[in-house]
Amino acid sequence: MKVSRRGALKAAGTGLTGIGAALPAAAKEPAGALRADRLRVEWREAPVGIDTLRPRFTWEPMARDADARALTQSASRILVARSRAALNAERGNVWDSGRVAGSRPAAQPPTPLALDPHRDYHWTVETWDQAGKSCGRSAPARFVTGLLAADQWQAEWIAATPDRPSGPHSRGNDRSPAKLPEPLPIFRRTFDLSGRLRRAILSIAALGHGDVTINGAPVTRSMLNPGWTDYRRTILYTSHDITALLVPGPNAIGVMLGNGMYNVERVPGRYVKFVDSFGQPKLIARLDIELTDGSTRTIVSDRNWQTREGPIRYSNVYGGEDVDGRLEVPGWDRPGAAGADWRTPFRVEGPSGTLRAQGIPGIEVQRTITPLRVTPLSNGRVVYDFGENCSARARMVLRGPAGSRICLRPGEALGPDGGVSQRSFNASPKNETRFEYILAGRGAEVFQPRFIHQGFRYLEAELLPPEGGGEAPRIEKVEVDFVHAGLIQVGNFDSSEKLFVDTHRLIDQALRSNMASVLTDCPHREKLGWLEQTHLNAPTILYNRDAAALYEKMAIDIADAQQADGMVPGIAPEYVAFLDKDGGDTIWRNSPEWGVAAVLSPWAAYRAYGDRTVLEMAYPSMGRYMAYLAGRATDEIVDFGMGDWYDLGPRPPGESQLTSRALAGTACRYQALRALADIAGVIGRPAETARWTAQAGAVLDAFNRRFFHVDRASYDTGSQCALAMPLALGMVPAGRERAVLDNLVAAVRANGNGVTAGDVGFRYVIDALTAYRRDEVIDAMMRVTDRPGYGQQLQGGATALAEAWDANPTKSLNHFMLGHGEGWLYGALAGIRIDFAAAEPQRIVTIAPRPVGTTRAAAARHRSVLGEIVSRWHKDGGRFVLEATIPPGPGGTVMVPTSAPERVTESGKPVPGTPVPGGLEVLLGSGRYRFEAAV
Repeated sequence: MKVSRRGALKAAGTGLTGIGAALPAAAKEPAGALRADRLRVEWREAPVGIDTLRPRFTWEPMARDADARALTQSASRILVARSRAALNAERGNVWDSGRVAGSRPAAQPPTPLALDPHRDYHWTVETWDQAGKSCGRSAPARFVTGLLAADQWQAEWIAATPDRPSGPHSRGNDRSPAKLPEPLPIFRRTFDLSGRLRRAILSIAALGHGDVTINGAPVTRSMLNPGWTDYRRTILYTSHDITALLVPGPNAIGVMLGNGMYNVERVPGRYVKFVDSFGQPKLIARLDIELTDGSTRTIVSDRNWQTREGPIRYSNVYGGEDVDGRLEVPGWDRPGAAGADWRTPFRVEGPSGTLRAQGIPGIEVQRTITPLRVTPLSNGRVVYDFGENCSARARMVLRGPAGSRICLRPGEALGPDGGVSQRSFNASPKNETRFEYILAGRGAEVFQPRFIHQGFRYLEAELLPPEGGGEAPRIEKVEVDFVHAGLIQVGNFDSSEKLFVDTHRLIDQALRSNMASVLTDCPHREKLGWLEQTHLNAPTILYNRDAAALYEKMAIDIADAQQADGMVPGIAPEYVAFLDKDGGDTIWRNSPEWGVAAVLSPWAAYRAYGDRTVLEMAYPSMGRYMAYLAGRATDEIVDFGMGDWYDLGPRPPGESQLTSRALAGTACRYQALRALADIAGVIGRPAETARWTAQAGAVLDAFNRRFFHVDRASYDTGSQCALAMPLALGMVPAGRERAVLDNLVAAVRANGNGVTAGDVGFRYVIDALTAYRRDEVIDAMMRVTDRPGYGQQLQGGATALAEAWDANPTKSLNHFMLGHGEGWLYGALAGIRIDFAAAEPQRIVTIAPRPVGTTRAAAARHRSVLGEIVSRWHKDGGRFVLEATIPPGPGGTVMVPTSAPERVTESGKPVPGTPVPGGLEVLLGSGRYRFEAAV
């Protein structure tokens, strides 16, 4: 049975779809067919530290009956109250949205709410289903405000040493002399608590990082707080509900400070990427206590605190960390541990940035890894192999006499002598990364660095006796904690093809290792937020992780880094400006493919999450960058920057070798202008849509005049990148697409199905071949093992994706910039796509698997903001079986691949749909479906 696309869409207009209307329905839906789950405020469940008066509330509609179909939310009502009792009585005494029609599971108050700082609030959502029946109210949820205005802190910045001005700030060619390391301070504040406690909320910005305890207990599982920013523009603070940690009588707040990216200094014998300092470590804090009788007490950072040097004698995000266990102060962060060495802190100036609540998840221990093998070396050292390359912190249990010492050297690879090599860190024996601990001689002692995480697989341990002689310490236990930001995993991929599963794991390991408060390029050598990967690798990130809050934070980082003339540097935060010896921008500082992240990263986030906030926030920055590129262009062509970084050419990888940088930069400029035209439409600026569209048209004409070879249907040099970018971005003149595509396929085949495109170009190779349904070419590229690529890296024993296609051991061996293949695994092979920029609501969610080659089965799951999307298929003889799940909402589109669309069935019954190239397209409502078709 054939149904036209228009007819299917007409059926969808009632909330039912072509398939939902035509097939026999399941049992009649009970009243309230949905329930609201996963309640979040500002992308977090039960958050502490909301600092906006117009918070965003989101939830996930879920079917009460897993077999129900064609369900959608038709309306919602939010209640926010000051107490659970008020909420239970259905009194939204802070906000009652009233019943609001709409299927979007999100709400935001139109005007600021009357929220108080450091207070908990309770909320619930009532939803109505597609029949207009109430689904009841959700279980209550909670959020706690942080500090809502700068004047609410009423606290002082304090430090252990007199005020030190911000600087020096590295200009990329810094050769400042090394200095002796400065020990890190610890702080304490004691107070008495009398009366029955109702709540206690602490907000603190401890720079660069702070480990905070109450009566010796940590206030959070996360570490390396607050997240990295340009402290001259933005300072993040964290908030904590410490009610359960306080006790009647004496209490103590303890804070141990670390340097982080706030204070990076050069020290003899240690590796640093750059030198940059915003001042000495310092903190600002406010604790609000409320008792059940309504009385309150406030404790702020001031000269009533105490400080002294702690046991950490050196800490650097690149060079490592040294701890002298003999200087530990037992019980220092508990009541009653004061001593003669404690002194009054100095009142200092804070950084010039604005204090904002940290809305992103902190870095946490994800799992603990024990050594796979232990190898003694002839020099007495021992090498531990943990079997995988990851971002980690080592943890050792040691015994030995006071003054004995252990030195740990991490590395991604081994040298010729079997010891650890730090070549991929850009470190050397004269300037290395290492961790040292001097034992106190107090029985079993635990050493774990606090303020640094490092990417490594191997750990080399050197055990040294006290300087005056005696025994060396012995190791009783060694483990490493795999640590990364707690971005919730929302995706999984599986396949019958082991190579594809291993490729997914290879890419995902590098992604996880680089998930910090920024998306770093590598977890060791640089740890910088290189911007190109935020848009080029957006599918990799957004299929696998809930990164909505992180993308908003990165948009702020980009705006903070943007220069007065509109230029967006290659990294954000820009801790180091990569300048030449004359003070001019190098290619690493100013490259269009990186700068367009100002536009394309927020756009990627909107397409994944459907929230306009990130677009509205970033729009001014976007326009300024487009104006900057227009000013740098000659005849609309921009010719500067890195181009297709790390492509495979005759020279060692670096700046583009096979494709002119002008082609890559100008194509990215065109892509950003087209996206900006769409963005202007989304946020309600139609006049600006026309302006950006006109600019894009001018760039397109100039691009084809400059780079398109009409006679041979080729672009520029005919490289993979040069052909793929215009194909993927719709820049090829009408009627010539197939000829250019044939040339791209030929370019791949000519290299033995191997990739030559680099960090920029490979994303567009994947996109172009996918768009034109040449999945067999991608399939062949993904399988190559006899030349550089994913397969060869896996064959060589890689456990995380490397920086270079050939996994050159002098380059980073944990880098996710080349992870674009993940987009094809999820979006084509398994076939899940979500795009809130889709022209029709039922095309926001698409399931369109592409069975190809010898792959017998593939599956993917993605938990979107609408709910869970599942695609699971396998071949069974001559049959193709697809199990698909569409979440409640506007429905979705399924494309069943088949050679006989008229014989497609769902649950054994004929399917109405529209034959399209490669199969049958079906518009359907939410639910679980099982399709069968001829291969």
